[in-house]
Amino acid sequence: MTRDGGRAVRASHQGTRISTPSAAAPPTRSAAVRTVEGDLPGSELGVCDAHDHLFLRSPRLPGQELSDAEAAEQQLRAFAEHGGSSLVQWTPYGMGRRSGALVELARRTGVRLVAATGLHQAQHYTEELPSDPAELFVEELTRGVRGGVCGEPPRAGLIKVAGDFHGLGPYARRTMAAAAEAHHATGAPIAVHLELGTGATDVLELLCEQGEVPPSSVLLGHLGRCPDVRMQREAARSGAWLVFDGPSRTHHATDWRLFDSLSRLLEQGYGDRLLLGGDTVTATARAETGVPYITRVLRPRVARELGEAAARQLFVDNPARAFAVHWKS
Repeated sequence: MTRDGGRAVRASHQGTRISTPSAAAPPTRSAAVRTVEGDLPGSELGVCDAHDHLFLRSPRLPGQELSDAEAAEQQLRAFAEHGGSSLVQWTPYGMGRRSGALVELARRTGVRLVAATGLHQAQHYTEELPSDPAELFVEELTRGVRGGVCGEPPRAGLIKVAGDFHGLGPYARRTMAAAAEAHHATGAPIAVHLELGTGATDVLELLCEQGEVPPSSVLLGHLGRCPDVRMQREAARSGAWLVFDGPSRTHHATDWRLFDSLSRLLEQGYGDRLLLGGDTVTATARAETGVPYITRVLRPRVARELGEAAARQLFVDNPARAFAVHWKS
């Protein structure tokens, strides 16, 4: 790290200089969630689905694309009818995220929507990827997302990257290094796909120890897919967010462990680090249960089995803290 006129300057993996306010400089604004309609206080999120997808496509999921805006609107309306107020879409760059459609859906349904920048695993792309991911992430977080948006494009509100099964290969390390650079330039939270719930220790070492990203700015997705209770406890102890997602897919083999994990972590005092999301990624999952499952089934069950206070903490209080950051200009 070097200094440039009183501002901290981090050199990215590509040699790009990304300026960030110096550590001594106060935040330029209050903490806010960056939705597709603009920034707002975290308290306005209400009941939140912390990880889901209204639009998504991947060559790994042929014929299962989520691309129908009318179907997405129906999902959001049913979600809202059962008390849902906000949804965070983790679909990153190049995977059919349709951020322009998200703006229209937010306006039509009243549901607060957050879009993502970032890059998934390389296997989810067929086209050439951006040569400077950090530059892409910062641009989409501060100026608006690229591609296919009429009028002023909405800004992304988080960075989505992905690990590998039990480790981090060169591509994952490169995209996570870029995510760390973009975090320091903007303040954005970083959401991480953990392949089958593994690799949390490697991710935290790379992002937090090497990349100097505060653990409170890291969201670890899919932890419920690995039944290692010690790993879950250590991840919570680090200060990172633990995102238990996927219950909208009734066929997912690990969903039956969800309440055991939640109750254990709550008993151990880590309730303030937990988030819940549906992670609806296929047309089949949408047809079976989809986004409304979070408010129609999961939240009432959490309230019934773990208590109303826990339900409010996991669906309202925690998302308000996890996604609201001091954005840097």
